[in-house]
Amino acid sequence: MRFAQLQCKEVICVATGQRLGFVSDVVVEIPSGEVKSIVVPCPCKGMGLMGKREDYIIPWNCIRRIGPDIVLVDTEPDKCRCPRPRSGV
Repeated sequence: MRFAQLQCKEVICVATGQRLGFVSDVVVEIPSGEVKSIVVPCPCKGMGLMGKREDYIIPWNCIRRIGPDIVLVDTEPDKCRCPRPRSGV
């Protein structure tokens, strides 16, 4: 599967039925090229003006099924939240 095919799929937690968002990136181990996790941006509060920006970093082994439109994951969403690195200085 190419990243472009995975990129805009919706991610849903099978344990809770919660919609986490859409795949925006993947984490790849160098030099092996092994995919370690997928990145899903958390919904922003206050149109992104308030609060911290966070992402769900979902380990590849938590993915249960990749369908034509969605990715089903088996993980606790709160344990996968990570602050987004600050860009710039």
